[in-house]
Amino acid sequence: MNIKKKQKHNALFRCQQCSYRSRKWLGKCPDCGEWDTLVEEAPSVSLGSLKGAIQPVPLDQAPDGDEERTATGISELDRVLGGGIVPGSVTLIGGEPGIGKSTIILHMLAAVASRDLDVLYVSGEESSRQIKLRAKRLNAIHPREFLATESEVDTIIATAVQMRPALVAVDSIQTLVCSDIASAPGSVSQVRESAYRLIEAAKRENIPIVMVGHVTKEGSIAGPKVLEHMVDTVLYFEGDRSHAFRILRTVKNRFGSTNEIGVFEMKQEGLVQVTNPSEIFLAERPLDEPGSVVMPSVEGSRPILVEVQALVSPTNLGTARRTAIGADPHRLSLLCAVLEKKGGMDLYGHDIFLNIAGGIRIDEPALDLGVISALASSLLERSIPSTTVVCGEVGLAGEVRAVGQLDIRVREAERLGFTRFILPKSGKDRLPETSDIELIGVSSLQELLEIVFN
Repeated sequence: MNIKKKQKHNALFRCQQCSYRSRKWLGKCPDCGEWDTLVEEAPSVSLGSLKGAIQPVPLDQAPDGDEERTATGISELDRVLGGGIVPGSVTLIGGEPGIGKSTIILHMLAAVASRDLDVLYVSGEESSRQIKLRAKRLNAIHPREFLATESEVDTIIATAVQMRPALVAVDSIQTLVCSDIASAPGSVSQVRESAYRLIEAAKRENIPIVMVGHVTKEGSIAGPKVLEHMVDTVLYFEGDRSHAFRILRTVKNRFGSTNEIGVFEMKQEGLVQVTNPSEIFLAERPLDEPGSVVMPSVEGSRPILVEVQALVSPTNLGTARRTAIGADPHRLSLLCAVLEKKGGMDLYGHDIFLNIAGGIRIDEPALDLGVISALASSLLERSIPSTTVVCGEVGLAGEVRAVGQLDIRVREAERLGFTRFILPKSGKDRLPETSDIELIGVSSLQELLEIVFN
């Protein structure tokens, strides 16, 4: 009887969303405010006193970190990873259902296996028959590609250690279980412990592991937030399933830049990499149409020309709407206020809709000049010449500020045949003159409107 009371006293309840811990069950988590998310966990075992000190080594005598990467054979994926897969690294790929996570995994495994390297695909969600049917459709079957349908973590680790493949893919981390933990699959304790054991095995055995992670309705990877801190690389698939294009973006990368993106197109044969995204995004652009302008964006080291579309129409409601797709809606409201105050344009009684064509999202301030130009073009019903591109940041005083990497933006616009580039005047002064494209510097919003519409 005393033992039962002690076990009940030591029970621990953990929130599935934020990892908040409580000694008793609560209907609502006091930390994140979510309902019915506290699940009972087994109490942690005390490790007791420290066994002894370790012997640190001088940093210059530590093992070198310039190990040879394993190229996946998919250049867009290698770009995002920083050149390939690092031995012993753990990568987490997240995204909405149906966005292409399992598809890119199969393509990656087949590409690595084609280099006469063994790879292992572990699935806790689908049967072997389902996976083979999809792999046949994607033409992603190779003799050195091995498949296992297993959800018990220790069994997966033992199999990987015995087989020692060049790459292990786990689909998905939310379906794995540790047999010595009483919680259900997908719970905070199961996800955290499963990830910890996989990471520990990857570092110890020097076997790279790629994990697929489900996302919540808010768009973040399901499970504890600490999961993203534990792994080496976090990749997110972006894009609407109704659009053909998918953006693979780096959120965290211990072995490379976090600014690179990979562009893919979803076709019948699976995800096909897009090596020249600018031409794809501008292929269906309407020419000389009011409310449309081209803006050169930079993602990492890659310049991408995208179409900025704006629709300004009188509202029938009491409050005008401000909607942005692919851009920050708060930034749109700010630019509307600047255009009203400094540009003398009446936007108060108009609904405003902004769209970055192609399903891509642009977050950099260089988008400002494109948004201002598209809004003014739609309001005035005057088109901007289709051979013109605009780029620059706009301040609250109506000034146009310089942005970075203007040289590669100009080269990309020049390569695609544009003849006029409107950019910040302070940035133009630092660029060399070119005969193939006209560089026009502006320092204020008024100058921009005069040049574009006069």
